[in-house]
Amino acid sequence: MTPLATQPPPASPLAAANAVMGRFRWTICALVFFATTINYLDRAVISLLKPYLETEFRWNSDDYANIEIAFKLAYAVGMVGAGRIIDKLGTKLGYALSTALWSLAAMGHALVGSTFGFGIARGFLGITEAGNFPAAIKTTAEWFPQRERALATGIFNSGSNVGAIVAPLTVPLIAETIGWKWAFLITGALGFIWLVLWMVYYETPAKHARLSKAEFDYINADIPVGLPAEGVTEEKPKASWATLLGFKQTWAFVIGKFLTDPVWWFYLFWLPDFLGKQYNLKGTAIALPVAAVYILSSIGSVGGGYLPLGFIKRGMPAFQARKRAMLIIACCVFPIVFAQWLGQLNMWLAVLVIGIAAAAHQAWSANIFTTVSDMFPKRAVGSVTGIGGMAGGLGGIALTALVQKGLFRHYESIGQIQKAYYIMFFICGAAYLLAWVLMFTLVPRMEPIKLDGEE
Repeated sequence: MTPLATQPPPASPLAAANAVMGRFRWTICALVFFATTINYLDRAVISLLKPYLETEFRWNSDDYANIEIAFKLAYAVGMVGAGRIIDKLGTKLGYALSTALWSLAAMGHALVGSTFGFGIARGFLGITEAGNFPAAIKTTAEWFPQRERALATGIFNSGSNVGAIVAPLTVPLIAETIGWKWAFLITGALGFIWLVLWMVYYETPAKHARLSKAEFDYINADIPVGLPAEGVTEEKPKASWATLLGFKQTWAFVIGKFLTDPVWWFYLFWLPDFLGKQYNLKGTAIALPVAAVYILSSIGSVGGGYLPLGFIKRGMPAFQARKRAMLIIACCVFPIVFAQWLGQLNMWLAVLVIGIAAAAHQAWSANIFTTVSDMFPKRAVGSVTGIGGMAGGLGGIALTALVQKGLFRHYESIGQIQKAYYIMFFICGAAYLLAWVLMFTLVPRMEPIKLDGEE
């Protein structure tokens, strides 16, 4: 027998709970990761099929931009409604409903026979895909303690990059071998496979049969002072949009999303077009550089979650850690303004700089999403995330309508499309620094929100 003096001290209940619950939390994180992967795979398909669809339907730049706007407008409207629905139905049913509907919408593109029809299909896809992030953020808030949420968010948010990586590696190949319609059908069908796994394996902490008191306490161990340890029930009334919009914390999130989400939309919908026009890449040749950008993005997404966690472990309060991390991340985006100049030396230098900027965006997303669960009760997280998502969608529409359509149309007409991309890259580089200044001027320090019925 080991002498008493040399026996290790007993683990604390919270440490023991972490050891037991780790596999539950990270299994749930994996499910949300795969949902986000499928979500982005479905929305990225059209950008890779653009050359095939331009030939078949005789699209011009305006046609594609209008179809893109239809998606973004529907996504923006869907985000605010989806957040309310997720808060009302709960994560299990709400996430399942959203995934089933967007998978049907993705497959429905194969039935379209006109440009107008694609606009309708993209609109339906946009409004249904909007449910992913409110559900994902709410799931993370339910299952992860505050100090782990940025990391969990970074991991599941990296699914957006994996979806964007899988798309160029598979979609052109499917289109060239069995036709573009099958690209929509095959990718859309993946959502139903995920749906089965979600319904079998997911449950909220409030209903989890194996959730002990110690495990529940671990999840809620570092809830900020002033916020209740919710998660057993959600019987309190939902906060109205008017109530939530009365808080400056909501507006800080809205401003951050409005200014930075459009940059990600730009990468997602226009990166293949940029590589095609700048370097004459076509078909499967475009797969490797696009995949490289999103591989870097995946690294940034997870790294963005680790960055504030490192500050927190050194004793910095969670909100201040996120604030510092987001400033560092915003500075990492700025070198994209040199993408055009570097690209004249070598295409891969441009790809590298764009990839670093895309990685920084994903790191930013891992942290900006987490500011919502830092400051708002869990019963309001879906709604606030939806409001911010709507703002991001509207920002994407504004960028497409006011900059991309006018700017790109003008420079393409005079044979100087490179200048249009130079201007766009400058906008991308400045957006995050501006967003950081405005967000943390509005909310310079941690101020938890208390809704009606909370003390």
